[in-house]
Amino acid sequence: MANEIIFKEELAPEVKLIKVRAPLIARKAKSGQFIILRVDEDGERIPLTLIDWNPKDGTITLVFKEVGASTKDLGKLGVGDAIHDLVGPLGKPSEIPLHSKVCVIGRGVAIAAAYERAKKMKEAGNNVTAIISARTAKQLIFKEQLKGVCDKLYMVTDDGSEGAKGYANDFLISLLESGEKFDLVYAVGAATLMRSISETTKPYKIKTIVSLNSLMVDGTGMCGCCRVTVGGKPMFACVDGPDFDAHLVDFEEFRARIHMYDEEERIALKIAGECGCRC
Repeated sequence: MANEIIFKEELAPEVKLIKVRAPLIARKAKSGQFIILRVDEDGERIPLTLIDWNPKDGTITLVFKEVGASTKDLGKLGVGDAIHDLVGPLGKPSEIPLHSKVCVIGRGVAIAAAYERAKKMKEAGNNVTAIISARTAKQLIFKEQLKGVCDKLYMVTDDGSEGAKGYANDFLISLLESGEKFDLVYAVGAATLMRSISETTKPYKIKTIVSLNSLMVDGTGMCGCCRVTVGGKPMFACVDGPDFDAHLVDFEEFRARIHMYDEEERIALKIAGECGCRC
């Protein structure tokens, strides 16, 4: 069955991993790319990063957090259920450096995307350091997987329940001030995280790449929903990204755009809670 979920796992509260049968996407997927799916015929289009793919068995792996009505609907699907439709791979494949010293940073559900990048960078012969962060220890996902692909792994929690207490950017600052050097820093997560990482690395002149998790509709550059200003020029996360030079991104504009529909999302969640379905 097309788009059938063949495996499902809860990684953390409200964070799910699903493995989906999608052989055409699995054969062509590359690091950094994403798919867009709809749970049902009337569903919202949801962009999700490709965390893993297996051309041999024709599957792709996705990780998502149940935040809005659509992701909560996706979370209700189980093994044997089918996603109504999904399209991909979309976006420009990431540039993977060779024989460099890199630092990969991810927070919360975005740790999954950080793992995918760390894995590919290690396979390319890079020395990989990872910093993963979350509010609490329960939200630190992919720990064991990251240990297997990183030369160094640091964990940071807001409450100090695991690893260092504090924030990923503060930990990065401490590493750089101690004399640690990186050829590349890659960050993925909330806009505030990516902006703070960018501000930290800029004085050190460290090349820094961020993956912009923009709002999207068609994913082909037609709707303009994912527009972002990079280096003073308008670009689209779906076709020009999602990876961009962090030092050129207008994070104020990016943050404003990704929160444009917060009120509508709250209304959708309220409706779903009152009637038990998406109306």
